[in-house]
Formats: sequence, structure tokens, C-alpha cells
Amino acid sequence: MGKLIYAANTSVDGYLEDQDGSFDWSVPDEEVHAFWNEHERGIGTSLYGRRLYESMRVWEDDDWLTGEPAVVREYAGIWRDGDKVVYSSTLEEVSTARTRIERRFEPEAVRRLKEGSGADLSVGGADLGAQAFRHGLVDECVLLLHPVLVGGGKPALPAGVRVGLQLLDQRRFGNGVVHLHYAVRAGT
Repeated sequence: MGKLIYAANTSVDGYLEDQDGSFDWSVPDEEVHAFWNEHERGIGTSLYGRRLYESMRVWEDDDWLTGEPAVVREYAGIWRDGDKVVYSSTLEEVSTARTRIERRFEPEAVRRLKEGSGADLSVGGADLGAQAFRHGLVDECVLLLHPVLVGGGKPALPAGVRVGLQLLDQRRFGNGVVHLHYAVRAGT
């Protein structure tokens, strides 16, 4: 059975995006990119909301990767090798391989997906992540806190949801980013 892991880059004040929808402050350096590569290597299926999927689908195209560092090119291959489920009521079709659309988030379908998976699953995006937390589907939480305050925007974690966490791992990167890895405590 796979675990569902909520993974996100966040500002220290708890946002995925600033008030203008920008997340340029979270562009990883090589060390952080290598961390994300290793994390994503263990993910069999990624669950995305439409907006996050539209941001991530750039990894399907080789054209822009030509002059990029090896760690960036490696991530493209890891991303392409994983299965992707996009939750959207408006997206007409997907433009990436190994990707399917689900029109709405069905908690029981996600439970079955976890139960039938030999690898971990990832859920990304604030809205989709919030739904997964609200339905008790998230098993672990991986946060990379970037040394920036953005003053508002899209919260990384859902409001109105109380979840107990147990610290599993932590790490400080050379650029000041801090990795926090938590398990969700059952019954909290």
C-alpha cells in the first residue's frame, strides 16, 4: 500500500504563491533540486489540481532543457516516468503522457488508489492538498521552507483542519531552505 504524501515549497509565512500568484522565490538551486529528484523518484503517481498540472507539464518538453544542469534534466525524466492524475472540471484534455483527468476529487477512489499502489503517491496544490487533508488521506507531509516572507497569497496548508504531526526528518540546505518531513498522527 502506498502512502499519500503532501509535498510543497512554502515561504516561512506559509504560502505556496504570493499575492500575484508568483512562486519564483521557490526556484530550487542544484542542492534543493537534487533533494526533490530523490523525493520524486519514490513517487509512483502524482495527484494534481489543474493549475499545478499546467505549471508542471513544462517537464514533458525537451526543447528548453538543452542548456540546463544535469539535475534539472534528470528531474524531467523522473517526472515523465510517473503516472499523473489531474483533477479538473474544465480541462478538456491532457498534453502529457501517463496522465488522466478525473472530473472531481473522490476520497474513496483515492483510498483505493493508495491501497492498490506499490509506490507512494504525491498530492500537490493547495486546493487538492486541502481536500486530501480534510478527508484524512494524507499520510506524510514534506515541506521545504524557503527563507522569504511573501506577506500573503495562497496558503500552503488548509485552514480549519487540525492534524497532529510527528517529525520524521529535517535538513538545512546551504541556501537557507529547511526541509521538514512529518508523519500524520492517526486519531488527531
